[in-house]
Amino acid sequence: MDSAYVIKKPIVTEKSTHLSEESKYTFLVDRKARKDDIKKAVEQVYGVKVAKVATQVRKGGSKRTRYGYVEDKVTKKAVVTLANGATIELF
Repeated sequence: MDSAYVIKKPIVTEKSTHLSEESKYTFLVDRKARKDDIKKAVEQVYGVKVAKVATQVRKGGSKRTRYGYVEDKVTKKAVVTLANGATIELF
């Protein structure tokens, strides 16, 4: 898989900000991306060495609105642990 399409965007929340102090960064990735694809993409885009990748598939739910039901998409989240205390400047 092409590394330009693997990483969609970084996830910046309060929890992911605390994880970044431990050299762990969270990204929204393509659903079809495997762990080795994610590792290659992060190393190529940000120029760091990746030690570990953990992924989580989040289910899309349905929400009721006054116009009917709206389906959320199924997304995939990746928590990337960097080697040797390396950091990524997101902002």
